[in-house]
Amino acid sequence: MSTAPTADLPWRTSALLLDMDGTLIDSGPTVVRAWNTLFAELGSTATFEHDMHGTPAKQVLARVFPDMTEDELAAAHARIEQLESDDVSEIVILPGTARILEQLDTASQQLGRPTWTIVTSCTQALFGARWATTGLPAPESLVTADQVERGKPDPAPYLLGAERIGVDPAHAVVIEDSVGGLRSGIDAGCATIAVTTTTPAADLEPYAPVLLTSLDDLEVSVEGDDLLLSRRGGV
Repeated sequence: MSTAPTADLPWRTSALLLDMDGTLIDSGPTVVRAWNTLFAELGSTATFEHDMHGTPAKQVLARVFPDMTEDELAAAHARIEQLESDDVSEIVILPGTARILEQLDTASQQLGRPTWTIVTSCTQALFGARWATTGLPAPESLVTADQVERGKPDPAPYLLGAERIGVDPAHAVVIEDSVGGLRSGIDAGCATIAVTTTTPAADLEPYAPVLLTSLDDLEVSVEGDDLLLSRRGGV
């Protein structure tokens, strides 16, 4: 059972629903490089902007190329998937990720139930390509963009993530680095925490009462039947 979120930690909650890119790993340079390559190939002068982070590729394509036919959209989507999947050599695990996932796995064992999953705007294939570089275990219940009809900022991904680990969205906390992802979590009924890895803090503040520089600022422990989220080292 979660307590009502206050303006700062500690919070009690039942589970964490974690974004991947920009929250658990840094794929920023590869994302920007791949998208700017695609834009150039398609004859556009557009460049990848920070507010495109956390949005499924098809939605970014529809935004930049609103006049594309369905066949053109499908071809462009296949191309960006190829570009991003082939360019994973610079993927970096963000500070705190390995420790937090270890703490969550320990909590899951103590509580006898899942306490976390990943909800990403990547497709299953792209998630696999990126996550394989980390050496970290993947949750069985993760949600990818190709498993929902509407991606972030629609609430569908986080609603499905909560359902898959058997938690009421109102008793879950979403951790995200993008406005679209935070909006998705809020509209799903979750509390939200933002990390300031890809988006300016001023843009994130309206959507999250707590901002972290990274997961390295966070500590997860068990208190009764809940997770206790605290600031690490008084950060």
